Amino acid sequence: MPSFDIVSEVDSVEIKNAVDNSKRELDTRFDFRNVESSIELNKEIVKITSESEFQVDQIVAILRNNLAKRGVDANALERKAVTFSGKTASQNIEFKQGVEGTNAKKLVKAIKDAKLKVQVSIQGDKLRVTGKKRDDLQATMALVREQELGQPFQFDNFRD
Repeated sequence: MPSFDIVSEVDSVEIKNAVDNSKRELDTRFDFRNVESSIELNKEIVKITSESEFQVDQIVAILRNNLAKRGVDANALERKAVTFSGKTASQNIEFKQGVEGTNAKKLVKAIKDAKLKVQVSIQGDKLRVTGKKRDDLQATMALVREQELGQPFQFDNFRD
């Protein structure tokens, strides 16, 4: 029986490249001259520091732009709270990996409510979809793409 997996993964190489491009852009930006600000990647977590919360938001916008150029969905970003220490503001940004439990349940419910002739099972941080017809699986893919759950989804291991 044909099947595929629904996953949510972000390519760490593309994240590293986007952070490097953001650093270069930050060095050349006129509005960041003589401002202590940085953007660093440490094991899937991006740490942004600057002198004000507004500047942190600007650096996040630069990062989002570079991620978009590299094909990384902005929904994969999870911004943590801005923390202040002394005269600097900092923020950590994490990237969502794997389909979260609540989103997995919502996807299963949406697929079952659509009455598609497929079976869906949650397997850790991914969902396995099996069906008798390829058309049903493609309809399921279209349904998943329409869902707005704050997380990007990819399709993996399509087998006939």
